[in-house]
Amino acid sequence: MTFLKSLLIFTFLLATLYFTLAQAATFAITNKCPYTVWAAASPGGGRRLNTGETWTISANPGTTQARIWGRTNCQFDASGRGKCETGDCNGLLVCQGYGAAPNTLAEYALDQFEHQDFIDISNIDGFNIPMEFSSASGSCSRVIKCTADIIGQCPNELKVPGGCNGPCPVFKTEEHCCNSGNCSPTKFSRYFKERCPDAYSYPKDDPTSLFTCPTGTNYKVIFCP
Repeated sequence: MTFLKSLLIFTFLLATLYFTLAQAATFAITNKCPYTVWAAASPGGGRRLNTGETWTISANPGTTQARIWGRTNCQFDASGRGKCETGDCNGLLVCQGYGAAPNTLAEYALDQFEHQDFIDISNIDGFNIPMEFSSASGSCSRVIKCTADIIGQCPNELKVPGGCNGPCPVFKTEEHCCNSGNCSPTKFSRYFKERCPDAYSYPKDDPTSLFTCPTGTNYKVIFCP
């Protein structure tokens, strides 16, 4: 009886593991920039991507508050410690948290309301690399892009080496950060929105910036599409 019980438990755990792996979404992250990008993901870690290279990660159903971004002008030692000009995550090659602004973000939450994935590109933390975030599955045709010359035209107040900062990281005010959940667009958020209309420009930008795909969709993130 003990052996049979153990066998049943093992079979259940194996089935659960198989279901989780079978339903996990994959994210193929490709660097098409003419320069090296140190890709980062939470969850997922981080990896150097030379031009043309792809790094594939996966995330289980129910994953929320997840993001993928790129880091630029990084230097790491053999132990994976160093720093990046933009998108740095506490000096680690394999990120264990979010990156520092400015960074163009691909954000997602999997298997949410009515078995939908929620996906977006965000410029709330600024912009450092042109990005595409899109479906790689036939069940969804969603393509989100932010490829404008945001750095070249960046307002002086938001300019930083290698990127264009979001207004919240710079000014840290309620008007720009919207911590209370009650805010409106500003001239700085409009700067981003005019150039990347499908991307978040401020925290209450949901109606024009949050998109869905059916749960089970796989995705691709492309730097410099």
